[in-house]
Amino acid sequence: MKKDIHPNYREVVFLDTSADISFVTRSTAETNETIELDGKTFPLIKVEVSSESHPFYTGKKMFLDTAGRVEKFNKRFGQRKEKES
Repeated sequence: MKKDIHPNYREVVFLDTSADISFVTRSTAETNETIELDGKTFPLIKVEVSSESHPFYTGKKMFLDTAGRVEKFNKRFGQRKEKES
């Protein structure tokens, strides 16, 4: 195998910010943040959804705030009039 062409495959900590759960696994993902866990320092990767918080795996339905998106869409496109020919 050629040297210095492969990404750095190492142990990292993934932090699920919505469930406040962290777990150690191996990854090639790059990050500048670190965290100390069990007396060792690991690179830290923050994720919003993991198997601990995803509704498919937990069986819970989560309410997402889509009202702001709908109102923003209606504000931009709801008042348009069709062009007359």
